[in-house]
Amino acid sequence: MSQVAELNTLAVGDEIPEHDAGPITRWVLAMFAGGSGDPNPMHIDSDFARMVGREDVFAHGMLSMAYLAQLLTNWVPQDRIRSFSVRFASITPVNTSVRCKGKIIEKFEEDGEQRLRLELVATVDDGAVTLTGEAVVACA
Repeated sequence: MSQVAELNTLAVGDEIPEHDAGPITRWVLAMFAGGSGDPNPMHIDSDFARMVGREDVFAHGMLSMAYLAQLLTNWVPQDRIRSFSVRFASITPVNTSVRCKGKIIEKFEEDGEQRLRLELVATVDDGAVTLTGEAVVACA
């Protein structure tokens, strides 16, 4: 069965395959800081983080957003994504893993194509929600 046929058979309430992003280590933060051009010391310098009252560094919000985007692109080709938005809920501590989930909340037709609206969420090891979002994907 093709992926298109599979998407058309999904129903409201169905969940898409989870994406486990693995631990966010200091190395991951350093690489993301360099690759994204965001070397904010709150994300890479423990001494600076303590100086401003934090216990330690924490992940860039955009890193968790990228993990939610991977959830989608692991499931459907990028050209099927019609919209993607997020809301930052809390920080993502260093040395935690991010788990991304998605659930279909609406099936509808727009611009002549069948679409699915998904509710997205990213959580860390202790279950805290760090990011929520929504996406719309085309079935065909």
